[in-house]
Amino acid sequence: MCGIAGFADGRLTYDPAQALRAMADAIAHRGPDAEGHFLENEVGMAFRRLSIIDPAGGGQPLYSEDGQIVLTCNGEIYNFQDLRADLELRGHVFATKSDAEVVLHGYEEYGEDIVQHLRGMFAFVLYDRAARKFFGARDPFGIKPLYLYQRGGTFLYASEIKAFLPHPQFRRALNEKWLSTYLCFEYVPCSETLFADVHKLPPGHTVTYENGTLTTKRYFTPAYEIRRGKPLSAWADELEAVFAGSCRAHRVSDVPVGCFLSGGVDSAWVTRMAGPVRAFSIGYAEQQYSELPAAVETARRLGIPCETTEITAEDFFAAVPTVQWHMDEPLPNPSAIPLYYLSRLAAQQVKVVLSGEGADELFGGYSMYQEGLVFSRYAHVPQALRDFAGDTAERLPPFHGRRFLMRGRQPLEQRYLRQNYVFTAGETGRYLRRDPGHIAPETLTAPIFARVRGEDEVTQMQYADLCTWLPYDILQKADKMSMAASLELRVPFLDREVYELAMQLPPEVRVTRKGGKRLLRAAAGRTLPESTAQAKKIGFVTPLNDWLRQERYYDMVRAAFASDAAGQFFRQDALLARLEEHRAGKDGGMKRIWSVYCFLVWYQVFFGQGGAGC
Repeated sequence: MCGIAGFADGRLTYDPAQALRAMADAIAHRGPDAEGHFLENEVGMAFRRLSIIDPAGGGQPLYSEDGQIVLTCNGEIYNFQDLRADLELRGHVFATKSDAEVVLHGYEEYGEDIVQHLRGMFAFVLYDRAARKFFGARDPFGIKPLYLYQRGGTFLYASEIKAFLPHPQFRRALNEKWLSTYLCFEYVPCSETLFADVHKLPPGHTVTYENGTLTTKRYFTPAYEIRRGKPLSAWADELEAVFAGSCRAHRVSDVPVGCFLSGGVDSAWVTRMAGPVRAFSIGYAEQQYSELPAAVETARRLGIPCETTEITAEDFFAAVPTVQWHMDEPLPNPSAIPLYYLSRLAAQQVKVVLSGEGADELFGGYSMYQEGLVFSRYAHVPQALRDFAGDTAERLPPFHGRRFLMRGRQPLEQRYLRQNYVFTAGETGRYLRRDPGHIAPETLTAPIFARVRGEDEVTQMQYADLCTWLPYDILQKADKMSMAASLELRVPFLDREVYELAMQLPPEVRVTRKGGKRLLRAAAGRTLPESTAQAKKIGFVTPLNDWLRQERYYDMVRAAFASDAAGQFFRQDALLARLEEHRAGKDGGMKRIWSVYCFLVWYQVFFGQGGAGC
C-alpha cells in the first residue's frame, strides 16, 4: 500500500525536483516507510511506500529490463505469484519479489490489456520513456483512488488531491456547479470533484496521457448473469469455497495482518475465514449506539484477541477537520470518524487489516432492497392512480403509509438511488444562495439504471449502489481513513471471483421479505455462531443526532452556519432555521445539517485562510 504522484509539464518555470518532493510529502502518511523519485525533462514520478510485500526490495519506481518503462503502483495484486511464474516462462526477468512488478512486465507482455490479468486492488501509472506516454488504471471496484488534473500544458496525477496543492501549476478553485449534487448524494457520483479541473479516474477505467491529450477508457463494466434452478445449499457450497480462497489471497503479507470486527456477519465471517488474526473494534460510551459488546462476544467465540476503544462526543467533533482533510472531498458520512479512530488503534499493532466492505452491495444487505419487493408489486397500479395517491398524501398531515404513497408515484431511479439520501433535488434551491448551474441527479443515474433496465427492482438497486454508493462513499472513506493512519485495508468481498459468483445469484437468494443477505448468512452460518450469522444489520450508527442537541456542539455548528463562508454559498436563515428545528426535536434534519457542516469544515480546511490542511 502506497501513495503515488507525478506530473508532465511543458512549462517548467520552477524547480521540478522540489515540486515533485513537495507532492510526495503531502501524501507521506500513505507511505511513511520509504520514498522514490523519477525525474526526466518535464516528467516527474514520486512514490511513498508502506512496506507490505518484499519490505527489503520492493521499492518504487520500478523499471523494465531496458529501463524504458517506469512504474508507480498503489495497492496489492493478489495473483502476482501466478502472473510472475507465467511472465518468467515468457522470458521476463524480475528484479524484486514485490507484487507490483508483475504490472510492469505484464504491460511489456500484454500492453494495455494487462488490466484484464490483474486480481487485486490497485491504481497505477507507468511512463513509456520512448513513446513519451503515460498509461494508468484503477481497479474494477474503485478500492484504490487515482486523481487527475489537466490544465493548459500541465498534467498531474496522484493518490490524493492534496498532492496537487503544492505544485506550482495547480490552480486551487472550487467547482461550485457540483455543490447541489453533493447536497443530494453526499458525494459527487461521477468523475468530477469539487476541485475545478480535478477528476477521479472512475473504477474499471484506464487513462492515457500523450501529446497533451488525456483519454480515459472503460475496461470493466459490472454485469449480472443470473442463473436459476440451483438450491440454496449448492450456492452456499460455492460461496464458501470462493470466499475462503479470497481470504487466503488477501492474507498474503510479509507483515502482521488483523481484522476490523463489528457486531455484524460480514466482518465476523472475514475474521473467521482469515484467522487466526487479531481483531479491532470501536464503539461509543453511549451503549445504545455501540456494537462493542457484540464484537467482543464474537471474538470470544472465535477464540481470538480483540482490541477495543471507545470515542466520545469530544473526540468525534475534534476529528472533523482532520477527517475532511484526509478525505480530499467533503464526505458527511458520520461513520468515517469512528473508522479514523479504529484505524489508528489497529495501526499500533499491524500494518494490514481485512474488512467487510462490499458484502451489502453484492449480496443484498441494505433494508431498502426489501422495499423493492413491495414496490415492484405496487408498480402494477396505473401511474395516474399512483400520482393521485402520492399528491394527495403529500398535502395531508403525517400518517402511516404516507411516505410509501409519496414514493410510490416516483420511478425507481428517484425512489432508490441515493439522491434523496440527504437533500432532495427540490430542496437544494431553498438552501443555496444561488443556483450554480444545477445538474439534475437523474441525468447522472439514468445511464446506470439503463444498463439493468430489464432486471427486477432489487437487482437494479444493488447495481446502482455498486456503481455509486460503494466507490464514492464506502470505499472512499475506507481508503482515506485507513491511509490516514498508514494502515492497509483489504476487502475480501470485493474480489473478482467473489464478484463473479455474486452476479449470478437470483434475487430470492439475496433478499427476501424477512431480510437481506440470505445466501451469505447461510454460508457464514456453517462456521459462525447462529446468533452472529443471523444478526440484524444495524450499520455503524452514531449518537450524532443526540449530540447536535447538546449546547456545546449545537453552538459549534451554529457558528459555522453563521460564518462568512456559509454566507458565500447558503441562505443562512434557512440553515439556522433547520438547526433550530432539529434542536427542538423535529426529525429528519440531522443528515442535512451534518452534510452542510462537513462541507463548510472542508471548505475552510482547503480554501480558508491558511487552508493548508491539518
